[in-house]
Order: sequence, then structure tokens, then C-alpha cells
Amino acid sequence: MKIPAHELKCCLSRRDFIQIGMVGLGGVGLAGLLRQERLLGASRRNLNCIVLFQLGGNSQIDTWDPKPEAPADVRGTFKTIPTAVPGVHFTELLPRSAARLKKFALIRSMYSDDAIHESAQQYVISGTKRRNDLVHPSLGSVVAHEWGWQGGLPPYVAIPTTSRSGGAGFLGSLYEPFNSGDPKVENYSVHDLTLPLGMKLEQATARSELLRALDACFRKAEQAGILDRMDEFHQQAYGLVSSPAAKKAFDVSQEDVKLREAYGRTTVGQGALLARRLVESGVRVVTVFHGGYDTHLDNEPGMKKVNPEFDQAFAALLDDLDGRGLIANTLVLVLSEFGRTPRINTLAGRDHWPRSFSVALAGAGVKGGVVIGSTTPTASDPKDNPVSIEDLAVTIYKTLGIDPGKEFHSNGRPIKIANNGKFLSELFS
Repeated sequence: MKIPAHELKCCLSRRDFIQIGMVGLGGVGLAGLLRQERLLGASRRNLNCIVLFQLGGNSQIDTWDPKPEAPADVRGTFKTIPTAVPGVHFTELLPRSAARLKKFALIRSMYSDDAIHESAQQYVISGTKRRNDLVHPSLGSVVAHEWGWQGGLPPYVAIPTTSRSGGAGFLGSLYEPFNSGDPKVENYSVHDLTLPLGMKLEQATARSELLRALDACFRKAEQAGILDRMDEFHQQAYGLVSSPAAKKAFDVSQEDVKLREAYGRTTVGQGALLARRLVESGVRVVTVFHGGYDTHLDNEPGMKKVNPEFDQAFAALLDDLDGRGLIANTLVLVLSEFGRTPRINTLAGRDHWPRSFSVALAGAGVKGGVVIGSTTPTASDPKDNPVSIEDLAVTIYKTLGIDPGKEFHSNGRPIKIANNGKFLSELFS
């Protein structure tokens, strides 16, 4: 029996009301994220960012920075191959990337002092060392805070889900990423865009009406800001759930089969394809987390699995963005928390090595074919042009039009977005 809205009684507590609000659309956790649309008034640029994050620490010597003249227990067995830039070689694991080096830039001389996965990931993805008293927000969360929503889609999406260090930190839950799930699975759909348990859109509409009525009831007794805005935020959440445009953006099945095969039917492949669809539709930052790089034992079998998957996805993404005219306003980053030890260990693996690793950048004005820095004969340390994580962070934020010197506040203390880095002008000259 449907109860008319005007007959609803104030028989629930404020806590009950808020709990109903959080489950009013079957547990959809979007309403909190939607608050930032009103809260943010920052200027917005027509730029996007796609991050391919190699979780675990990719081996620089087995991929971007081979050392064929090094001893066998350093160089491994992978052959080197020429790239599109004369004199620059990768290993045989990255043939597609090698052929497209003129479309992206490479930094071979990255360095860090953090060899612990969680804090090292946090360091790279935020640009600031982790502290005991707070967690610095990730790149995607900072952009979400500064730019807000666009096109009715969340500003920051993680594929398939965020890592331990890809969140909003002290900025709070409003700026956490929206987790997409794994787009490689059959009949993929996004959990928070799908009504649960067979619920029909009409039922969700009725619940939305209930929320509005309860909101009006409680507003008579309490004028707290959260209550004033609750129904609006849930209407926006409902609008996202019911939006054909939102569903279309996440629907990778609409892509041509040949293009899906070009990206690869892997998490990173379909994730990169979904990332392209999302930035094309208005998402600001998409981070594709690709695991499997933590090769403490049997390094070469591990490298043979994950790097070809990445190589196919990265090459297809560059070609796709270029072909659609999106590369000019999409910054593409290939990051990892650190490199691997130059010397192969007794378990045929490579261990954590923050003193030297490589990252790649493309799009948004980055000049293709640029290689910054070099490493020592065993790829153990930068030989010239060392680049710190702070340098990389300042460069990324400035490229995206965000002032890295801007201060946030946590517990009353000013905290800069990025600290003490230098802008890498070589990437753009």
C-alpha cells in the first residue's frame, strides 16, 4: 500500500533518516560523492588523465632500461630490441611500446627511498612522502577536489578497484574514487549503476519520493546543512543510476570487437579501453591498477605475463586516443612504486629497488620520443638527470593546470599539494 507523502509522520530518528538515505537506492554509495559538485567552485580545464599503475614494482632492467652488457645475473635472458627512436632500446617484452616511443616520453632516472609497497605507492601516486600523522591524497582525489564533476559522471574512477594507496587521504570520503569493477569479465556491469535484486526503476523512484518527504519532515525540526542537501544529493545519485549516458560510458560492450581485441581481453587491456570511454564522457582521472609485478621469485615468468599485457594495452590506448583526437587533452601516465633489484636473487627473482626505476608519460603536450636520464651499467642508480617523485608530481600537476603550491588544511595545518619539486621542462621542449 502506497502512503501519500503528506501522511508520513516524523516517527524516525535523525540517525534512522540518514541510514535510510544511504540505502534508499539499494545501497548505492554515490550520494556522498555527489556533494562535491556544490562544494567545489574551482576553475575547470578541459583536460583528463589516465594512469596505468603497475602494482608491485616493475623491473626497469627487464623492460624500459635493459643492460645487455651487464653480467648474466644482472641482465637476465630477455633480448633487447630497437625502438622508434634511434639508439634507444627496450627489451623484447615491449615490442608495441618500442614501436611507439615517438608518441610518448620516458624517464629512466626516477629514484625514491621507500621500498615498502603501500607507502611507496602512496608516495608515487600522491607526490608526497607518507607521514605517520596523515595520508596525503592521491592525484585523482586532488583533481576531484579541484575540478569537481563533469558530464554527470564521478571525477575520479579506479579500475577495477583502488589500491591501498589510491584514495583521498585527509581530504575525506567525498573525494574517494568510484570503483568500476573488472571490465574484462563476461556481462560486465558497474555495481553502483545497477539496481539490486531485480529492483525496477519505478521502485527506486518511489524510494526517492520517500526520501524527499522524510527530508521535508525533518527539516522542520532541524536545519542542519546535511539535511538541507540530502534529497538533492540522492536525486543526483538516482539520476546517475537512471542515466543512459552514465550506463553508456561504462558499457565497454558497445566497442567494436576488433578494438576490444586490440586492447587485449585482460584487466589492464579492457581497463584501458574503459578509461578512454570514461575520459571521453567527462571523467577527470581514471587509474587502472594492474597487479603482478612483485616478482621476488621466478621473475622472468612473471615478467612474461604482465608486461605483454601492459604493452598491448598501452599501445592500443595511445593509438586510440590519437585516432580520436583525444591525446592533446589527455595526460597518460605509466607509474610504478619502484623498480627491482639489478641482481637476480637465489629464487630467480628480483626484490624491491627504489633507487632506480622508469616511468612513461604521453599526451597533454608531452613531446614524444624524449628520454630523460640514464642509469649506471647495472641500472642500480641514476647516472645523469636524476628525477625525484616530487619533480614528477610538480610536473603532472602543472600540466593539468593545478598549482602544486596550493595549500590544503588538515587539523588546522597548511599542507601543499606537492612539495619542493622542479618542473621537467624537457618533456615539453
